[in-house]
Amino acid sequence: MVVEFNASKSGRERVIERARRDNLTVRQLAQIAGGYDGLATVGTPKTIADQMEDWLYSAACDGFNISFPWVPGGLDDFVDRVVPELQRRNLFRCEYEGRTLRENLGPPRPENRFFEKRGFQPEAPRAHKNAASCRAPVPIQENRMTGKVR
Repeated sequence: MVVEFNASKSGRERVIERARRDNLTVRQLAQIAGGYDGLATVGTPKTIADQMEDWLYSAACDGFNISFPWVPGGLDDFVDRVVPELQRRNLFRCEYEGRTLRENLGPPRPENRFFEKRGFQPEAPRAHKNAASCRAPVPIQENRMTGKVR
């Protein structure tokens, strides 16, 4: 059963039609359409990075939400091929300053009500030192998810 709602109706109808036409299981459908949201940039790592850089510097955007036409392969391709190109251009960080999301975004650590009663507050984790510069990416020889060698 498919629940009806108004958001993204035409996209949902295309996905449902494909699933019915190709007799797909839910898993197969998720692998094919799980991350797709409509706008696609296709090309070499350099041309994709060129497009992202252009949008960023022309004020067409201030960041990106990235989804992939198939998972996990699309994610692997982006991380292994496009991210190093963005790092080379200093458009994508090479290393995080801290080890946790809190350390990187900066919100204060909330008090822990369980430790307060005993008069003890745990020490905040120490951040890693930031690397002076990116290291050259190491070529990936084996796909981490499938084990296939590229």
